[in-house]
Amino acid sequence: MHAVRLHTFGPAENLTYEEVEDPRPGPGQVRVRVRAAGVHLLDTALREGVQGGPAPVPTELPTIPGREVAGVVESLGEGVAGLWLGKRVVAHLGFVPGGYAELAVTEVERLHEIPENLDFAGAVAMIGTGRTAMGILQFADLGPDAVVIVPAAAGGIGTLLVQYAKRTGATVIGLAGGPEKVARVRDNGADLAVDYTDRAWPDKVRAHLGGRAATLVLDGVGGDIARESIALLGPGGRHLVFGWSAEGIKDGKGHFVDGVSENVLGPVMLARAGGPDPLRTLELRALTEAASGRLTPAVQRFPLAEAAAAHRALENRGTTGKVVLEP
Repeated sequence: MHAVRLHTFGPAENLTYEEVEDPRPGPGQVRVRVRAAGVHLLDTALREGVQGGPAPVPTELPTIPGREVAGVVESLGEGVAGLWLGKRVVAHLGFVPGGYAELAVTEVERLHEIPENLDFAGAVAMIGTGRTAMGILQFADLGPDAVVIVPAAAGGIGTLLVQYAKRTGATVIGLAGGPEKVARVRDNGADLAVDYTDRAWPDKVRAHLGGRAATLVLDGVGGDIARESIALLGPGGRHLVFGWSAEGIKDGKGHFVDGVSENVLGPVMLARAGGPDPLRTLELRALTEAASGRLTPAVQRFPLAEAAAAHRALENRGTTGKVVLEP
């Protein structure tokens, strides 16, 4: 098979497209013919060998990055029911690498069958980005009286947050960088789409709201955008933090204000989701929302062989929606 491998930690150019041996499923595993593989900002930090992040850095090189795949089950390991053969499936591989490839192996219990009306790329978006969005929304008090600011509203998570908030009747302000992304946010249903590279953007939000204050900021960006968004909150307003891409995943820190900000990532998100497998609970919610048509993920596709270009675009904030590699 062909796969993208990393032999040395470093820049995107260190990702190489190669021919490697096909993986074999072990007991309780399946092999998937990959039709779409998800790319996450975390992948860029792992590629550089950054320690101390939310996921462990691979200890052995070379490695095949990637933790989200969708495709068709083509081979079964010992003990796996034959009904899985030929199924369209999606899976989050956890902290096991192997997604950037034509074939991937994973445990059968990680599989979800893809709904008929969802394509492979959309399924990959929902299994990773979608489950995070569902986790964030557990903490959001949304409804017709809510005024929500969504920084990075053209991104994979932001796109879903805008859609969900609008469905509850909330007033939604979507922030994005550049005219093309702003247009996408507007087309996605935001009441106001604003270019945050325009230093006057907070004044445009105030003018649009006409004296109303924001009640909620759903923030995965951090930095100055977070500070200016928080300033638009009224008394009792909330700032939910789930990332800080503006400051870099390697050494950035979210912007927090006592009594206003709340980090909703990690254990607190899983505790709220509940159940014996909280991550799977969130995955099922995300796939159900997409299958029903209530949420429509946005994706930006790259050929598998161009994984390095996908990483560069993601690091330079030059992408919209979920970044997906297609063999």
